[in-house]
Amino acid sequence: MTTTTAVHPIDERLPTGKLTVLGLQHVLVMYAGAVAVPLIVGRALKLSPEQVAMLISADLFCCGLVTLIQSLGATQWFGIRLPVMMGVTFASVAPMVAIAGATPGVEGAGLIFGAIIGAGVISILIAPLVSRMLRFFPPVVTGTIIAVIGISLMRVGINWIFGNPFGPTAPSVVNPEHAKWLADVTAAASAAGSSLPPIPKGLALAASVPNPKYADLSGVGIAALVLGSILLIAKYGKGFISNISVLLGIVVGGAVSVAMGFMNFDKVAKAAWFDVVLPFGIAAPVFDPILILTMTLVMIVVMIESTGMFLALGEMTDRRIDQAALTRGLRTDGLGTLIGGIFNTFPYTSFSQNVGLVAVTGVKSRFVCVAGGLILIVLGLLPKMAALVESLPTVVLGGAGLVMFGMVTTTGIRILAGVDFKTNRNNAFVVAVSIGVGMIPLVAPNFKQWMPHGLHPLIESGILLTSLAALLLNLYFNGARGGAEAAVAAAKQADAH
Repeated sequence: MTTTTAVHPIDERLPTGKLTVLGLQHVLVMYAGAVAVPLIVGRALKLSPEQVAMLISADLFCCGLVTLIQSLGATQWFGIRLPVMMGVTFASVAPMVAIAGATPGVEGAGLIFGAIIGAGVISILIAPLVSRMLRFFPPVVTGTIIAVIGISLMRVGINWIFGNPFGPTAPSVVNPEHAKWLADVTAAASAAGSSLPPIPKGLALAASVPNPKYADLSGVGIAALVLGSILLIAKYGKGFISNISVLLGIVVGGAVSVAMGFMNFDKVAKAAWFDVVLPFGIAAPVFDPILILTMTLVMIVVMIESTGMFLALGEMTDRRIDQAALTRGLRTDGLGTLIGGIFNTFPYTSFSQNVGLVAVTGVKSRFVCVAGGLILIVLGLLPKMAALVESLPTVVLGGAGLVMFGMVTTTGIRILAGVDFKTNRNNAFVVAVSIGVGMIPLVAPNFKQWMPHGLHPLIESGILLTSLAALLLNLYFNGARGGAEAAVAAAKQADAH
């Protein structure tokens, strides 16, 4: 008589063909979100197109590598061994863009990667502590933070469509006639024997005429087409097609851009077919204590969100998530962030849209995500793929960005919809004041000009200000109440990261 041991659906090994298809499905669902962050940060740093393409390749490679660690497990310390796809967290974008704005180029990249490595190491060490901090982050706090993350990112998507407020695509430019006059006067004043007073140091002309490159109607039209395509596919597409509506909308926009001459494949032709992703390919890390603290605060918020996600995923897959498993999963968030900094990419966390896909498809096997991780690694080793993404006009990405970043805000709103505002009116104060504080850097970016310079990186992120305000106000009004049940309920509301 033989006995068979039933295999839990999470540990079920599906046929290779089915695994590959289901893994590719997970990759396509997360792809647009995964490549958005290197595009945002790379362009904010004013890196060359080749360097931005390197960022994209390294990002996809690290997404795959960290997904393997999380899904397969690595030693008794890392990996929650659930069907989890890992990707860059949007929560880290605002502080990285702030660093890029203050220090562009390779020097700024070094500061970003140093902050990420430092935060990764700290996150690994504090993972057991964070897994016990759920009561400090009830839905009223996490919902508010996620809503402000989306609102902060919306500015990026809007600037992709119309043009950045500063630089070549600013709304206004200096009048050429005024520039010529100033040049002539400067030359005359500096001539030998001139009686004209010298031009004051730092004198500059104000931009006063409309810039033809700003809000060009052709580009706005392409962004509108991308947005319209996404909405049509989302409404009329079925199942998986509807799930990848953002990616398909970008494909439509790219095709139209090629037809209109806004996009070519010169960079793709020059890129290699295969290349290895190496550590510190763009910049060596520079460790700034304030920036490390800033990124660590972001990681704490990200790990709290991951905690709710892991608990919700445990319920979906009928596997109990104990404290040890939770700590392994959160420690992998930290390890992934450390790996990201070493390979010159970004902080990593579980992608919630892929958690939603597990619920939609009903496929619980973690080996599907292992297959997805392997596909991501392969994509990261194909520079032509990264060059193709980098070649997309920003207007195409802007149309998709409105949806992606707007869905982040919507996730926060949906989490807040489950908060008790009726019998606990103090929750309204928590949300109202926290969002107001988070808007300060967006509305009045120079508010910090008379404050100590060392504080600037810590307070120029609306996300961090919101996080601190929501945490402290909730403690003030509600104390440290709440637990795993509330976190699971909130996580189930989230289908966009």
